[in-house]
Amino acid sequence: MVVTAPAKRRATQVAQRLRRAYPRAECALVHDSPLELLVATILSAQCTDVRVNMVTPKLYARYPTAAALAAAPLRDIERIIQSTGFFRNKARNIQACCRKLVAEHGGEVPRTMEELVELPGVGRKTANVVLGTAFGIATGVVVDTHVMRLSRRLGLTTHKDPIKIERDLMEQLPKRQWIDFSHRLIHHGRRICAARKPLCEECPLETICPKVGL
Repeated sequence: MVVTAPAKRRATQVAQRLRRAYPRAECALVHDSPLELLVATILSAQCTDVRVNMVTPKLYARYPTAAALAAAPLRDIERIIQSTGFFRNKARNIQACCRKLVAEHGGEVPRTMEELVELPGVGRKTANVVLGTAFGIATGVVVDTHVMRLSRRLGLTTHKDPIKIERDLMEQLPKRQWIDFSHRLIHHGRRICAARKPLCEECPLETICPKVGL
């Protein structure tokens, strides 16, 4: 998608209205540390944040550090996170990720995109979540299923690939807005702009939304 002046104006309008509607929108994954957020984000793949938040307190209480998770019995991790789906793969990724954190980063979560995406189970979306929410570092825009759907519906992108969607959003919005914009768009997708039955009559974006695909 070629980012035009009208597209940038719409993106600016969308960001302004979302800011007014959801001034305090934040990451829905409950966490007290960068490690907890990293693990929760890995667990959130194809799983609701509500379910992840039900599972993580027990996991963090039993294994509070990267070293503890690295040394934990894999089957115990699997048992705790089973309800999040794909639990065997997630457990392997969490443990492998934590082992690499211990071996290469002193058990701490690194603060660069390059280092984060080298960790098992961590892609660009997860890295963006951790960098933006845990460290306040804007390296990109988090593109989850809500952001993918809404950015297309709002005419902010024509792409389906999350990397290309992120690129379009980064070009349309100033860097200082990247972190909050994704939080607010995700919040809006959960509350108002559902996939099948969006509540257009309640939507603060209704008058500027082209409703692509509806």
